[in-house]
Amino acid sequence: MGGGAGAGAPGIQPPDGLLAAVDAYELALMANDLEALDAFFAEDAHTMRGDAAGLLVGHERISRFRQGRGGAPQREIESVEVRTIDDDHALVVSVLAPLSGGRGQQTQLWRRAARGWVIDAAHVSGPARAIDTSVWRVVGTPLVAREPGGALAGCRVAVKDLFDVAGHAVGAGVPAFLAESPRAAASAPAVAALLAAGADVQGIARTDEFAYSIAGRNPHYGTPPNPAVVGGIPGGSSNGPASAVALGQADIGLGTDTGGSIRVPASYQGLWGLRTTHGAVDRGGLLPLAPSFDTVGWLTRDSATLATAASVSLPMGDPDAVQLRRFAVCDAVTALANADVQGAFAGALAGLDSLLEDLERVELPDGDLLFEAFRTVQAAEAWRAHGEWISEHPGALGADIAGRFAWASGFGPDEEAAARVVVLAARAEIERDLDGRVLLLPATSSAAPQANMGAAENEETRGRTLRLTCIAGVAGLPALSVPLLRVAEGPVGLCLVGPRGSDLELIEVGERMANLRR
Repeated sequence: MGGGAGAGAPGIQPPDGLLAAVDAYELALMANDLEALDAFFAEDAHTMRGDAAGLLVGHERISRFRQGRGGAPQREIESVEVRTIDDDHALVVSVLAPLSGGRGQQTQLWRRAARGWVIDAAHVSGPARAIDTSVWRVVGTPLVAREPGGALAGCRVAVKDLFDVAGHAVGAGVPAFLAESPRAAASAPAVAALLAAGADVQGIARTDEFAYSIAGRNPHYGTPPNPAVVGGIPGGSSNGPASAVALGQADIGLGTDTGGSIRVPASYQGLWGLRTTHGAVDRGGLLPLAPSFDTVGWLTRDSATLATAASVSLPMGDPDAVQLRRFAVCDAVTALANADVQGAFAGALAGLDSLLEDLERVELPDGDLLFEAFRTVQAAEAWRAHGEWISEHPGALGADIAGRFAWASGFGPDEEAAARVVVLAARAEIERDLDGRVLLLPATSSAAPQANMGAAENEETRGRTLRLTCIAGVAGLPALSVPLLRVAEGPVGLCLVGPRGSDLELIEVGERMANLRR
């Protein structure tokens, strides 16, 4: 170490034992000694650690984050500056030289405790990344230029890696699939509509393998960051477009939603996300997962951009359409969320009482029956779409999605047919029960779980959330996630499921709700 750490000017001379503690902390960090690192951070609910991903407050949250990180990037300390506050407190700023290149800084507030020097607060900044490859597959400046002018002029689009983009192949989150995919001669209609309205395609963004997930963890490319929840999963499978929008690297995420793949990342990252009425947006040039449920949609940071993207992509609506003023909740559906989310949901409804004067409690088809029928049809269609390729490429998929496809391969025609009967009956029953009302429910069962969650927790969260999201999927209805709820772990969306074809009107209702909650 060097660069002024031992200078003797007042306020600069390090207190006794501080530099030895700084050295010991660095050794523990490079060795990923979790026990020692926990001991260096003050055991306090107000201890802080921040970096470009966000701020963690509390020793327990910092420890949990560190356990899931898998170690810090290897580096050397180029220089250290100390500013002594008093005999028991000092500010330490270290210049970092990562072995991968570039420079960074680490700022720490140290305090002398009974057991020795501990860190009350720390902030780390690393070298800027040119491209985060967990978010983007390919990026341009732009990748595809817009038509002159238009309602979306100046907007940047992150396209999910399922859509054809002229001159580029579809990778579907699977390197082996990308290697064999031909370049598209033309862009998918959903991409072309945004370009025609003046938007630029900033790049092609990541997805879960074949979009068969709502988590957002890809074993080949990594987990995109969730800027709303430090260490949290981004939500999938439209995870790349969602993270690009949440990070400010795009204004519109063009994605798909089969079982919640727009609504879940929108909920987890505090975004607006619209799943459109099934079949409302042309799905040409889109790699399918389960065509009976696949829809196109968008993620944005604000409602105005979402409304514009939807209006240039959807067919013209009925100018005499009745404004959505009737609402419904289903207690059995709401109960699928955890207790904190249920509390936030109830609080939001109370705050919207002036808008929800006509709110009715309804009964919907049994959630377990609905979920089983949905996932059976989804699995059968997913295997029909990709099973042959997967069988010819053993080892091409990560363990989670490979296991899901192996399970999907086991459904015979009789099981699929029986599930389709349930889906068709449930579709009619849901529309009859809602009777044109907007169903209100939590968009997800929880805030974003941590990326290091175990397999059991992953399946539990997935199952509860899919029981919420599959309602719109089974019924083929539009569903909007509005960033209105918040729990201690992060944001959660308030979901609005509207009548068939009410996509644009849903956004207007969401805007009115957001304005009331401000």
